[in-house]
Amino acid sequence: MVNGTASGAHVSVKSNRQIADRIFRMEVQGEQIAKMTAPGQFVHVKCGTGIDPLLRRPISICDLNQEEEVLTMIYRAEGHGTRVLSEYVPGQSVDILGPLGQGFPIDGREKGEHALLVGGGIGVPPLYYLGKQLKSMGVNVTYVIGFGNAGQVFLEEELSHVGTVHVVTVDGSRGVKGFVTDVLKEEYQLAENDWDALYACGPLPMLTALQERYQSSGKEGYISLEQRMGCGIGACLACVCPVQDAAGGKKYRKICSDGPVFPFGEVKLS
Repeated sequence: MVNGTASGAHVSVKSNRQIADRIFRMEVQGEQIAKMTAPGQFVHVKCGTGIDPLLRRPISICDLNQEEEVLTMIYRAEGHGTRVLSEYVPGQSVDILGPLGQGFPIDGREKGEHALLVGGGIGVPPLYYLGKQLKSMGVNVTYVIGFGNAGQVFLEEELSHVGTVHVVTVDGSRGVKGFVTDVLKEEYQLAENDWDALYACGPLPMLTALQERYQSSGKEGYISLEQRMGCGIGACLACVCPVQDAAGGKKYRKICSDGPVFPFGEVKLS
């Protein structure tokens, strides 16, 4: 956990609207938000006011405005809990727990470096605040964001104000046709020698491909895992993953508290 012990808080919905196919953007406001700082952390959100759904939903921090105490979350309305959340209206109260987890490490970045930020689907949101933080440090930012089709694309315009954006869709209806790894080539000036650090968040196959491709090269890279969680604070062991080298240490990592961000090579993805 970062920045001390997390605590629950009731915040007020400022806006909640659909921005793409099943994708919603919610802004909430409250005093607790002023304490949130690290890009890559998440909040555990209670969807509804009763016991159904029982478990909270982990949602990454997309953007923060500490002065106005506003947190932006982008989520996919896919299961029961997030569909309930999509029906919230301005002025309604939401119970959130956070900030939780270990975020993206950026303290070692230097002015003039080039950071490559790779996101897939709902893994794109945490890269927005990360990119803003890196840009404020003088780091050059390039985004590669992947989706299934044009109707699922979101945040492209916002990300373009932070750095260069490459959009990839599986069916080719927007940007480059294929997967995010298809544009990590010389022709897009995104080969290994063109960036200093890689930060990624998205579906497991994408993260697996990135780790397998770059881990042996010695390039600095970090992956943020998407995972269903129970408690969100490391107590229930519902979100563990095995480590690559367990010699003399723990055999597993808790994604909610040890992660969700891990350096290349720390955890097994397949």
